[in-house]
Amino acid sequence: MRKRYSQSFKRQAVEKALSRAEGTTLAEITESLGIGQSTLNKWMVKFRNQQSGSHSEHDSASIGGVRKEKRPQDWSQEERLDMVIACASLDEAAMNHLCRERGLYAHHVTQWKQDFISGSTANERTDSKGLKGEVRELKKEVNRKDRALAETAALLVLQKKVSAIWGNDEDNSR
Repeated sequence: MRKRYSQSFKRQAVEKALSRAEGTTLAEITESLGIGQSTLNKWMVKFRNQQSGSHSEHDSASIGGVRKEKRPQDWSQEERLDMVIACASLDEAAMNHLCRERGLYAHHVTQWKQDFISGSTANERTDSKGLKGEVRELKKEVNRKDRALAETAALLVLQKKVSAIWGNDEDNSR
């Protein structure tokens, strides 16, 4: 029997998926919510369709029943720091309430706090991923060139051996 989910649950799941932290996959979100990834994908498509079809019917603050707010990735460093400071003295329930008011999840604020402590930012992590990918590609290229060089050296050695055994064509023509 199919499990039925409320509209508010679906809306919150889509919001969580759309505003997920850098490096968080949809699979992790669906696992934490206890739903299938294809189910969440269907809800996201439905949300996008409602969003594109209802621009004229709703004001810019609310689209398709979901408030359209700034994504966590779009917050400036100063705004992030202000939010971390505002949440520092709050208990978990109050922090969650404040985050919901601002269109965030508590894990965003926690991640921002860790970033400030470690001195890294989301952009630096993204740059780091890019550099790791570039290093991986360069290693592949070096390995490919090493194999080509080894093959060329082997062909030269074989050519010399053939010449030693059978002699050069130049020697026979004289």
